[in-house]
Amino acid sequence: MAYIPGRGAPAAGVSPVGSQYCVCKVELSVSGQSLLDRDITSKSDPFCVLFTENNGRWIEYDRTETAVNNLNPAFSKKFVLDYHFEEVQKLKFALFDQDKSSTRLDEHDFLGQFSCSLGTIVSSKKITRPLLLMNDKPAGKGLITIAAQELSDNRVITLSLAGRRLDKKDLFGKSDPFLEFCKLGDDGKWMLVHRTEVIKYTLDPVWKPFTVPLVSLCDGDMEKPIQVMCYDYDNDGGHDFIGEFQTSVAQMCGARDGVPLEFECINPKKQRKKKSYKNSGIIILRSCKINREYSFLDYILGGCQLMFTVGIDFTASNGNPLDPSSLHYINPMGTNEYLSAIWAVGQIIQDYDSDKMFPALGFGAQLPPDWKVSHEFAINFNPTNPFCSAVLHPPHHHGWGHQRHGGDAARRGAGFQAAHVHHHRGRGQRRLRRHGVPGRGQPRTALPHGRGGSPRYRAVRALSRVPPRSERDLGQSCAGGAAPTSCAVFQA
Repeated sequence: MAYIPGRGAPAAGVSPVGSQYCVCKVELSVSGQSLLDRDITSKSDPFCVLFTENNGRWIEYDRTETAVNNLNPAFSKKFVLDYHFEEVQKLKFALFDQDKSSTRLDEHDFLGQFSCSLGTIVSSKKITRPLLLMNDKPAGKGLITIAAQELSDNRVITLSLAGRRLDKKDLFGKSDPFLEFCKLGDDGKWMLVHRTEVIKYTLDPVWKPFTVPLVSLCDGDMEKPIQVMCYDYDNDGGHDFIGEFQTSVAQMCGARDGVPLEFECINPKKQRKKKSYKNSGIIILRSCKINREYSFLDYILGGCQLMFTVGIDFTASNGNPLDPSSLHYINPMGTNEYLSAIWAVGQIIQDYDSDKMFPALGFGAQLPPDWKVSHEFAINFNPTNPFCSAVLHPPHHHGWGHQRHGGDAARRGAGFQAAHVHHHRGRGQRRLRRHGVPGRGQPRTALPHGRGGSPRYRAVRALSRVPPRSERDLGQSCAGGAAPTSCAVFQA
């Protein structure tokens, strides 16, 4: 189970049952049997696509690899989903015969589909159902099998393997070997867990190291039997069997500290026919490592914090801020595309920052007193301490009235200290001018009042809201207190 922080605590007297308490990871394995044959000169090349339902619409979630020339595929690619106990999560599995390299599904032949809820699969652990066509008629004798595995164990195993003197299977060349790892299912049948890449034209392959969840490989049971099979890849899908062996994670863990393990690759048919038969080659386990793959929640509970930094583009590339089509539009209603993005991210990230101090920087503006273009400056005009101590709020908390220049009481009531920024067009940049705060011995004659002033002198609205307790606190809204500016992001 996992708790997702930032969604609020349950009300008093209410038991903590909700989506944030009843969610876990589930891995789905898919295989097909007796699929329709859509190809004339060969068999179908099936792949499976998983769809999830969202507001009455089917959305593609993921798809497996393609099984070449195979009417009974066992896909090695797994589907991993969040399982919410209290929700009905509708799923649809659709199989297609790949005819082109296109990702568009309408360019591939449809082989059948099956729909159910995730809860149906989880409660049964494994189901086999007939595939249906679009008209709900049976897709021949086609069946789909789906097995569910809860990923409650966060351990992962990394294996590095090689081969030596494998059997030669190709007439005019060597073999193209690959490995398949299978675990024993509850029904006593072997279930595919992982398939390695194919190494071309060699009898001494070295496969890339790979990592799989330990629960996928052996259900977390270190002694559970694992079957490893070696094949010679053929383009027509009729892969030639080279040999096999059985092992366990406990045994494979002996391949550590540079000491490899060797397994004889045995072909049972050859072993029965030839008394002099020894093996069909050697599979070498070069290393086996088990680690924990920590989740985001593990890092947060372990003390990890996230830093939130805002960068504001003050250049004229986004258009006139007085034009509603501009992303920088100074909207009388208080929002624009940039602000929406900042609020959407900031309100989440702030929960993972203990001091709630957010650096806010701008670029592409001409700054006083020399009006040179700056490509990095602190929004609070304090280059040694650009951090702002405020929580981001939606725009409806701050009306345009907060930009007027009332008395000290009015400013304290507004709950934040505003910095006034002028925007001047020129050479693709915007020009900033910061004015003093009335009541603090600084000039205010250059500040137009309200919305009636010249549009280019309209102050950029402030986003933060930190209620000060005294006039002295007004200058401390941003870290350092030297620059009486708003503690948030200014949007040009």
